[in-house]
Amino acid sequence: MSLSTPAKPSSLRAATGNPVVGGAPRHTVDQAWIDQVSRGVVSDGTVPAVELTTPLTGEVLGTVAQSSRADVEAAVRAGRMAQVRWARTRLGDRSRILLRFHDLVLEHQSELLDLVQLESGKTRFHAFEEIADTAIVSRHYARRLPGYLAGTSAQGGLPLLATARAARRPKGVVGVVAPWNYPLSMSITDAIPALLAGNAVVLRPDNRSALSCLRAVQLLEEAGLPDGVLLVVLGDGPSAGQAVVELTDYVCFTGSTATGRRVAATCAERLVGCSLELGGKNPLYVAADADLDRAARGAVTASFGSAGQLCISAERIICHEAIADDFVRRLVALVRQMRLSVDLAYGADMGSLAGPQQLATVTEHVEDARAKGATILTGGRARPDIGPYVYEPTVLTDVTEDMLCARGETFGPVVSVYRARDDRAAIAMCNDTDYGLNASVWTRDVRRGKELARRIDAGTVGVNDGYAAAWTAVGAPMGGMKQSGLGRRHGAEGIRKYTEEQNVAVQRLVPVQGPAGVDQALWTTMLTSGLRSLRLTGWR
Repeated sequence: MSLSTPAKPSSLRAATGNPVVGGAPRHTVDQAWIDQVSRGVVSDGTVPAVELTTPLTGEVLGTVAQSSRADVEAAVRAGRMAQVRWARTRLGDRSRILLRFHDLVLEHQSELLDLVQLESGKTRFHAFEEIADTAIVSRHYARRLPGYLAGTSAQGGLPLLATARAARRPKGVVGVVAPWNYPLSMSITDAIPALLAGNAVVLRPDNRSALSCLRAVQLLEEAGLPDGVLLVVLGDGPSAGQAVVELTDYVCFTGSTATGRRVAATCAERLVGCSLELGGKNPLYVAADADLDRAARGAVTASFGSAGQLCISAERIICHEAIADDFVRRLVALVRQMRLSVDLAYGADMGSLAGPQQLATVTEHVEDARAKGATILTGGRARPDIGPYVYEPTVLTDVTEDMLCARGETFGPVVSVYRARDDRAAIAMCNDTDYGLNASVWTRDVRRGKELARRIDAGTVGVNDGYAAAWTAVGAPMGGMKQSGLGRRHGAEGIRKYTEEQNVAVQRLVPVQGPAGVDQALWTTMLTSGLRSLRLTGWR
């Protein structure tokens, strides 16, 4: 990949607002490289190619092929053919492919970091989260595959005379509809367990994350993944995305709650399963006994990582009133020091929003809050002097129910601060939302923190951590409650959801209905005696 950036970054500061690192970069990608990596897209060329731009500077990166419904149908057919062979591949051989992929991701991380930044606008440090996540998920499922997919045995209704064994079979062709905010991680890590379970995957990344996804698919093929097992289609949600939902045997979707409802309805109509990670309005509670410096640093990470464009980022900070003033003072001081940049280099604390739609939503929420009486403690403005979609990290207080940001997901670098008189009131505020994706609790007493966490209606809750501890614990389930989704990624459920469980039972010697010629009344009397004996002996 050919890329041009400034040779020497400079350090700038606007007259007011957050400091800036870096200069005025230009970011380009060779169209020839895009054409080469786009060979993996299933497309017959009937849908015009689309133009890709980088949110860092607004520059055009190039064009990428698009897929029609017929292309999605062709991808599913090809996947069905390849899946039969792939399902016969030994688990150890599948695992070795993913372990090689793990190594290739780390080896090619510089190139992948460039792509993630170019497509999402995030800083290089936040882009590395995607490198780490992809490697961790690959290693975890490759190592744990035999245990996760192992069959289980059970006694039949007549002990010793009948046995049953439950075995897991792949669904067939899994559809993964991935979002734009995590170009590498979200496009690949949901596909990894589906592939390891023996399925073929038809993957539709967002156009804004197409290059990162396509390069990762190339690395999977280099690692040894057979042709036709992982197929990529590109296009918008209503066309290519909807076709994937309508044609595959199981759907994994990450996106908005509104779209998730439509995906669930389509899957229900077809009687196929789905897993959905949807929106959030995630709370962060700072208890009276919290280490305030640690909590303030954690709140900055939880609220402004990837410019707040993370489903599990914090949008509401709830402070115990005893420490609220002190905590807010520390938080605001840290946020004002955050360094902004659109460079492809380490050293910045926050980058850009991903595009005009995100900038419009953030601006609307902040201006609505400002007009209705909220106090902007820091931030509250766009920074076109840095990049076209850069918005300063913003802290609000005095937010009321009539404001858009009170309950609606902002999905940007905006967090609102509230006060609670005690733990009970704080937990009630945490749960006062239609969403239930992620939360965090900050306290010096970890045991108490875990007790508070169990009272919060969220799929993941961190104690003294915003989201990373739960996110990187890939052996444990992750997903949403309430309107934040269905099903789980990670852990055993993260791979077993891509399988069908089949019960194969064997009856020996005597049938359940009794031997031929035995009187029915006598047989039921014998069964009754047997059942009573099993109860008395503790047989399960």
